[in-house]
Amino acid sequence: MSVREPDGGPQNARPGESSDLDELDAAILHHLERFGRATNYQVGEAVGLSASAASRRIQALEASGAIRGYRAQVDDRLLGKRRTVYIRVSLERQSAAVLEAFEAAVRRCHGIVSCYLMAGQYDYMLVARVADIDDYGRLHKSELSRLPGVTRLETSFALRDVLEEK
Repeated sequence: MSVREPDGGPQNARPGESSDLDELDAAILHHLERFGRATNYQVGEAVGLSASAASRRIQALEASGAIRGYRAQVDDRLLGKRRTVYIRVSLERQSAAVLEAFEAAVRRCHGIVSCYLMAGQYDYMLVARVADIDDYGRLHKSELSRLPGVTRLETSFALRDVLEEK
């Protein structure tokens, strides 16, 4: 259990550990998920705190690992990557050695933006961003087909992202 700051923020919680985030912490995290470049003043306004109280809470959330970092959300279309591809992967075995070898190889793949270990019919779900079908063909031939332990790849192409439409 984490120790609370005087204004309620967590202190000394470890990443991945269950913590007792209060409603203000959760509201701050939600706001920063949507508006990662928000100022302390803007975060405070959104959750009903002063800028200094919001700053203290954000620092405590960063120190606890609740906020793991900040990054730019780049529009892949501007980089020529217009298609999202979902690749379901079946492995020959689920031994630790096979899983570790597969995961290490996926980390080196260009174009793969996410990799999830799955429960159910498939072992992994990969998400790739590619320019077009030819770009996916290159990714498949030069990288996906060479991943260790793979017995089957099943690919689907997204038609559009409903949540990104405005």
